[in-house]
Amino acid sequence: MARQIGAERLATGHYARTRKNNATGRWELLRARDDSKDQSYFLWGLSQEQLSRSDFPLGELTKEEVRDLARRANLPVAEKPESMELCFVPTGNYVQFIQAYSHERGIFLQNGEGEIVNENGDVISHHNGVHNFTIGQRKGLGFAAGKPLYVLSIDPTKNRVVVGKDDVLRKTACKIEGVNWISCDQPPSPLRAFAKIRHKHEPAPATIEALDAATTRVTFDAPQRAITPGQAVVFYDGDVVLGGGWIR
Repeated sequence: MARQIGAERLATGHYARTRKNNATGRWELLRARDDSKDQSYFLWGLSQEQLSRSDFPLGELTKEEVRDLARRANLPVAEKPESMELCFVPTGNYVQFIQAYSHERGIFLQNGEGEIVNENGDVISHHNGVHNFTIGQRKGLGFAAGKPLYVLSIDPTKNRVVVGKDDVLRKTACKIEGVNWISCDQPPSPLRAFAKIRHKHEPAPATIEALDAATTRVTFDAPQRAITPGQAVVFYDGDVVLGGGWIR
């Protein structure tokens, strides 16, 4: 996916773009020209130094143009089918990856039986590890309720999963931490932008308000489904990535 050019720059296969804003003196991160392949969401954490040394040669190309270049170069991957999986989880088994990664890092996962409860705290079923669930999940809960239920929250300390109706998943605001401002300094007052809460999320209009140097509140104009702690919120002004951070 990446190769070093000399000792100065790094070129990667991410679909994104960069440019130097001569008026502000800052490097900017932009969405790819091919909106369907844009990967700028994943790059919000890059620093000015890193952006200044990064090249994204695919950012100005569509996927079909990239395939044409590969065909002309007789590369065997020219007709490779699209993959929606993470490149470092080629099997698509995310639970197995989390287990292996946690073991490698010395992180203890509670694999013992835990409770699945409703919003009132009533136990309606049991599970064998909270890492098997994600907020917003409907399928694979391990029990039949006679009506659609979704994962509303996960409490690893109590080894508990809370489920309920889909409309409970919709919220208008969240706090984010570890904020990195890319194309501008931290704004002194609330800023209007479009924000994404996951890679495939349609950017939604929101107000971004810096609470301190590392914490920001994002308030959406309309409720968004499954705002999930641990995922990133990335804010945009058109094609320009303003910054991002981790949902608390």
